[in-house]
Amino acid sequence: MENLFSNQVALVTGAGSGIGEATALLYAKHGAKVVVSDINEKGGQATVDKIKQNGGEAIFVKADVSQPADCEALVEATIKAYGRLDMACNNAGIGGEAHPVGDMSVEGWNKVIAINLSSVFYCMKYQIPAMLKNGKGAIVNMASILGQVGFANSAGYVAAKHGVVGLTQNAGIEYSSQGIRVNAVGPGFISTPLLDQMDDNARNMLISLHPIGRLGKAEEVAELVIFLSSDKASFITGSYYPVDGAYLAR
Repeated sequence: MENLFSNQVALVTGAGSGIGEATALLYAKHGAKVVVSDINEKGGQATVDKIKQNGGEAIFVKADVSQPADCEALVEATIKAYGRLDMACNNAGIGGEAHPVGDMSVEGWNKVIAINLSSVFYCMKYQIPAMLKNGKGAIVNMASILGQVGFANSAGYVAAKHGVVGLTQNAGIEYSSQGIRVNAVGPGFISTPLLDQMDDNARNMLISLHPIGRLGKAEEVAELVIFLSSDKASFITGSYYPVDGAYLAR
């Protein structure tokens, strides 16, 4: 495998399972030292263990990304451990409360906005200054197909993911001349623990929304994150890339 990230350091939030885990493993496979972060210590440590078993280097740092202080401490721990930060994938997120707008609780709205949108701002706020010290860096924010279209009973999630796309565009404009590229990835529905609670009917309904005829795999999203993090994507910034089995093309 091509060693894209030798002597580089990557930070992944929500890396205890799903897309975050797959991304952390792939960064390590390409030679990066990886800071694995999650609110779930068991899942995060399991990801670190997998990286080490494959000969990679990684540490776990627990963080609740809805808290600005945790995001700051996460970057500080990265610098303390490895001396630099080159790449970040801001992936942590939740599905959130499922109700129509008029029935959604204020608490449910605030929670999903804090974890899915504000966290991306907090993380970038502290990641960007660290990257500026290197003169370059790459950030990939995890949006969603629902960062482009609506989905009934998911107002908080949809609003947050639209916000992630806008925030990504802004950061791309502001920092591209200083060597930092910022992009967003928009997965369709992916086979991750988030969907494990679904019954067969609900799962088949979701599959039917993807013309490719199946759900995506976490590794397929991770491959796009790796590309956007690498110098192969040197002219790509401020952009949104779906990985969705033609969901948005319908």
